Amino acid sequence: METILYPLLLTLFAGLATGIGSIIAFVAHRTSRGFFSFTLGLSAGVMLYVSFVELFDQSRTLFADVWGGRLGELGVALFFFAGMGVIGLIDKLVPSFENPHELRQIESLNNPVKAGEGRLHHMGLLTALAIAIHNFPEGIATFMASQSNPSIGVAIAVAIALHNIPEGIAVSIPIYYATGSKKRAFAYSLMSGLAEPLGAVLAFLVLMPFMNDVVLGAVLSAVAGIMVYISIDELLPAAREYGKPHVAIWGMVVGMMIMAASLILL
Repeated sequence: METILYPLLLTLFAGLATGIGSIIAFVAHRTSRGFFSFTLGLSAGVMLYVSFVELFDQSRTLFADVWGGRLGELGVALFFFAGMGVIGLIDKLVPSFENPHELRQIESLNNPVKAGEGRLHHMGLLTALAIAIHNFPEGIATFMASQSNPSIGVAIAVAIALHNIPEGIAVSIPIYYATGSKKRAFAYSLMSGLAEPLGAVLAFLVLMPFMNDVVLGAVLSAVAGIMVYISIDELLPAAREYGKPHVAIWGMVVGMMIMAASLILL
């Protein structure tokens, strides 16, 4: 039971970070572009490093033990790009304005004059739904990675939590200005993050009964593909948009260094 509880708690932690973003939106008069630029770059660095250095390598080893070298490499590649395809399809199906992967300034939502209350409320609800849809596969990724390697699960959970913070802001600001209710804005922001532990529960119910070396290798490779796609499509472009490009790059470098140090020390 403990082996299941730990990954579930990590996934819950990552999802609830949207609530932290909501709180920041209420207490800060203006979001810190430099802060978000650095933290999003940091999150991307962690995800990219752990995907290519750890998850990809573990997947390759698992496939090679069952299928052999060349066929194992093919399996890793296929599921890596399948993971990219899944998250890419989700991006395609979500309308661009409500899609949290599409760049727009959070500060631009913080102006009730530019949009009516009804439109702001609609925007907030759709943003919450879109973020929940995107958080679902991230929950599966965190859960499965934690099952394979708890220390890797911690790193992924922290990285996802960091990039969930601005998503929480994006949900709470339009809801708050449309309704005047901080409680309602916080609740919608929090609920959008709860899709992550829901994804973890689905992974446990659907994938765990069939778990073996091939399934675990496929999942780890697909998780790597999902995280690389998120880093390149969402985190790095958003990080560069929020602040000076070099701030985002240094955030990414620091994230990679932190991940490298944790893998060496743990």
